[in-house]
Amino acid sequence: MPYRQTQDLPASVKDHLPAHAQEIYLKAFNAAWDEYRDPGERRGHESRDEVAHKVAWAAVKTTYEKDEKSGQWHAKTSRH
Repeated sequence: MPYRQTQDLPASVKDHLPAHAQEIYLKAFNAAWDEYRDPGERRGHESRDEVAHKVAWAAVKTTYEKDEKSGQWHAKTSRH
């Protein structure tokens, strides 16, 4: 089910991601929820919810990364 605001996100997201990353997650989740409405659009037997969460995490990981030592999420640094 789509999320209305970042405060509605699961604790696994809300308690660990910075505010901007939560916004990315929310937008990606909601877009994927709409896009994968039809079960034929999904791989295997994944639920609409599972697919939307996977898409949302992938979207976050394009801009943010988790520090291996601290476990904290932070914006990726640009490498030229």
